[in-house]
Amino acid sequence: MLSTVCSAAISGVMGYIVEVEVDLAYGLPGMTLVGLPDTAVQEARERVRSAVRNSEFQFPAQKITVNMAPAHTRKTGPVFDLAVAVGVLLSSEQVVCNTIDQWVMMGELSLNGALRPVYGVLAFAQAALRAGKTHLLVPRANAAEAALVEGLEVYAADSLQEAVKILAQPSVFAPCRAASLSTLAFLPTSGSDSGPDFADVKGQIYAKRGLEIAAAGGHNLLMMGPPGSGKTLLARRLPGILPPLTPTEALETTTLYSISGRLSQAAPQGLIQTRPFRAPHHAITLAALLGGQRFARPGEISLAHNGVLFLDELLEFRREVLEVLRQPLEDRQVTLSRAQGAWVYPADVILVAAMNPCPCGYAGDVLQACQCTPGQLERYMNRLSGPLLDRIDLHLEVPRLQAMELLTPPQAEPSAKVRERVLAARQRQTERFQGSAIKCNAQMQALEIRKYCELDPPSRQLLQQAVQQMQLSARAYDRILKLARTMADLVGAEKIELTQVAEAIQYRCLDRRQRRVA
Repeated sequence: MLSTVCSAAISGVMGYIVEVEVDLAYGLPGMTLVGLPDTAVQEARERVRSAVRNSEFQFPAQKITVNMAPAHTRKTGPVFDLAVAVGVLLSSEQVVCNTIDQWVMMGELSLNGALRPVYGVLAFAQAALRAGKTHLLVPRANAAEAALVEGLEVYAADSLQEAVKILAQPSVFAPCRAASLSTLAFLPTSGSDSGPDFADVKGQIYAKRGLEIAAAGGHNLLMMGPPGSGKTLLARRLPGILPPLTPTEALETTTLYSISGRLSQAAPQGLIQTRPFRAPHHAITLAALLGGQRFARPGEISLAHNGVLFLDELLEFRREVLEVLRQPLEDRQVTLSRAQGAWVYPADVILVAAMNPCPCGYAGDVLQACQCTPGQLERYMNRLSGPLLDRIDLHLEVPRLQAMELLTPPQAEPSAKVRERVLAARQRQTERFQGSAIKCNAQMQALEIRKYCELDPPSRQLLQQAVQQMQLSARAYDRILKLARTMADLVGAEKIELTQVAEAIQYRCLDRRQRRVA
């Protein structure tokens, strides 16, 4: 007696169909699982046995062989419990389902037969749609995210008994429905009455200008200033001026959080509708930042995909942790190679970093003298390597506020006003790069830079002098051009002007400082 039930597994961010084959034969009673199952999958034998018995079914006293195909990929987690249990019931003819080949199911079983939620259901649903399946059966707690995938009939169950009834007579039960992604309102992460707003920040006009440019062009940003100057305050307001998520971006971000098991905290409604803002502690490990660990899972840089990755106290991070950011910042994805295989996770983020100017934090401060020696300052700045610095477009100095600025009520523009200019600039970039994979100026490659960042003779001469005097790298040269292009977009100009090139050069202040220290 052989039956086949479809479930799903994850490789990277992509789900794929797993065929759970259940064979009943005469022999010593017991269940054997094959197909590279891990410990959690092997333990399904006891969970399925108890769940079947406690759901008023008979567990067959026969030799049961369960094969999970494809057999060359490792199966992890309790996601296959429901498929194994249904396969056992089908093979023992306790359940009849004539359309079982159109179903994909997943869920963890408790000993009493209740269904518990699992991770990665959104990726599983997408895999089912790609495989041509029409019906999906999930635990009720996963129904909201599964229903986001259009083209599937999604059914939710609380127990094995209910799941069996749905399979036998699906027409009696109503499938779960979700609002179409195209009709949902995607909102900024902040800049509202209940979120952080630029209007609350006193002074720091220079830093706010830099954040606006970063948001308009998707540029990476580094702020340097003494303690208490407002670096963290400013960084947390950047998501509020970014464009809202598109439906595609929302689905990508939600899938990453679903795979990592963080979706219930980030979006109880099943869909992430605001741009993520991740701020890991400086004690973070390589695996937690990039992803991986024993089994591949998205790291902090991937959880910030389509949003902001904020690294506060940048130079307190271990150097090896900072250096691994080079490739993801350049390629906008993370590639993890392990003995079990290779996985690719998206990492299209805006990096915002904050640091003190010296170990004591007061170098260049007008109110408090710096206590650091030249040797201490040199060693401190050398923690930030040139290759990583080259990948950061804007370097902002954030000075401490004066007494009068602290006492004066804030009179800054609200985030909503700044966001209007950012959206206008992004719209110009969308029209410019229509038909390509580029979404903003920061993603331009050499070909696009030559095409869209032409300079007049005075601007070219100024930039040539800056490259010679500041000893800028080719990557820093390109980033200056990208910044100037974004500034032109903010004012609606077709061509880059001399003032925009000059301002872009000013945002390479750390290149000058590192040269002085060296």
